[in-house]
Amino acid sequence: MRDESIDNTVVTLHLQKGWSIRKISRDLGLSRNRIRRILVSNSVLRDTTPMDKTLMKEKRVSKLDPYKEYITDLLIKHNKITGQRVYELLKEKGYQGKISIVRDYLKSVRQTGSKTPIKMVETDPGRLAAHDWSDYNITFKSTGQTQQVTFFSYILCFSRRQYVSVVENKKQPTLFRELIAAFIYFDGVPKEIRSDNQKACVDQWAPGSPVFNSKYLEFATWYRFTPKTITPRHPTENLKIERPFWYLEQNFLNGREFKDLQDLKSQLQLWLRQVNDVRKHGTTKERPIDRYIQEQPYLQVLPVNHFDTSLVTHKVVNQESCIYYEGYQYVVPQKYMFELCPLRITQDQMIIYSPDGEQIACHPLAEKGRKERYVGDHKKPTKKPDLSIADVISRLECFSPEMNGYIQQLKQHKPGTWRHHLRSLLSLKVNYRVEDIMVAVRRASRYKVFDSGTIENFLENNSEPRYSIKLSFKPQNNNYNEQQN
Repeated sequence: MRDESIDNTVVTLHLQKGWSIRKISRDLGLSRNRIRRILVSNSVLRDTTPMDKTLMKEKRVSKLDPYKEYITDLLIKHNKITGQRVYELLKEKGYQGKISIVRDYLKSVRQTGSKTPIKMVETDPGRLAAHDWSDYNITFKSTGQTQQVTFFSYILCFSRRQYVSVVENKKQPTLFRELIAAFIYFDGVPKEIRSDNQKACVDQWAPGSPVFNSKYLEFATWYRFTPKTITPRHPTENLKIERPFWYLEQNFLNGREFKDLQDLKSQLQLWLRQVNDVRKHGTTKERPIDRYIQEQPYLQVLPVNHFDTSLVTHKVVNQESCIYYEGYQYVVPQKYMFELCPLRITQDQMIIYSPDGEQIACHPLAEKGRKERYVGDHKKPTKKPDLSIADVISRLECFSPEMNGYIQQLKQHKPGTWRHHLRSLLSLKVNYRVEDIMVAVRRASRYKVFDSGTIENFLENNSEPRYSIKLSFKPQNNNYNEQQN
């Protein structure tokens, strides 16, 4: 009767330890022929299989077969699309199978290169979060134009729950606003937040340690978190934020079309809640929303008042009575020209203060692409009241006692316009001497000429002006003062 334990011992001693048949026979008390039969039998059964005993595996029809052509088209159009996104699109087409079949098929048709193993360090709940930016070129259907869009991402490292938004720039005020929005979104602040070495956070690297930006440190102190960063040229230290960007690119941006920027933002918010929060994470094997429920109690409580993200700076009011900022002129009252004024620039407006701290202007920030350079209107200076007619007569009478008689005659002959003529006579003093004006007035009185224009023409032809160029001065009527007179 065959004893499998003896067979195993004989084969192991001969093939693994190199014992001879004679030594095995002597130590186990077996005949040499039996040992040979055991070794031959093992070799035949192990290394050869009769064809008539080979069972051919019957090929089963897969639920994925009708969709393989569609998957091929997807891979041609979006070669880096994720299995999760392919599965979502297949479900829209009526696919009834599971995602594992989809992933296995994608793995079989894609070539996978060699990878270097990277150790992922897990953190405690509420301990660490990370943030970063990423740019993508997106073509919008409404215009057909490709536009660079910047995404901001913030992720809780324990739960892997993510906040993503579209931003206009990567400036520090934008970073602060988005971090505050993320804190509100997750209803709490972790104890540490890691960034890369962007200028909004890190000024420079001293030997062995980063020098954080003072404003960023102020922001971190306000929300009571410890700022962290990665070592230069070691991007794998921030994989928990870099990898979600890859997932955003492959699962959200691939296989989707967007009408415009607003449509992109709307679809992004739906994707965060309906896909990203409820998927099974590849590392944790849990849904981010479920792990967030565990993590949220460990987050620090938000402050009553949020950090003021406004940009506070000082600028000089230029010769146009404006503050120049990012290509546009913001109007300031004229009396502050050439003064150094404090500015407070929020996300949507500019508030201008006087050197004494009094608010003097508030303007909405100019929208991109605006053609009009000026923001706000220059207030026209208040029109100075003209001299009352009584003052005009008094000043003319000071020219000479003869002027009183000419004024009375002018009133009599020009009852409707005598005020205008008297003001014009007074304005002649700007360019001519009083003595010359009186010579012209005596001549006009002698010839019964009661018109200021005629007197001015006489002076132009017969008198030497006071200046080398003629000064223009046109008196204005003041009906109110005239009526009062």
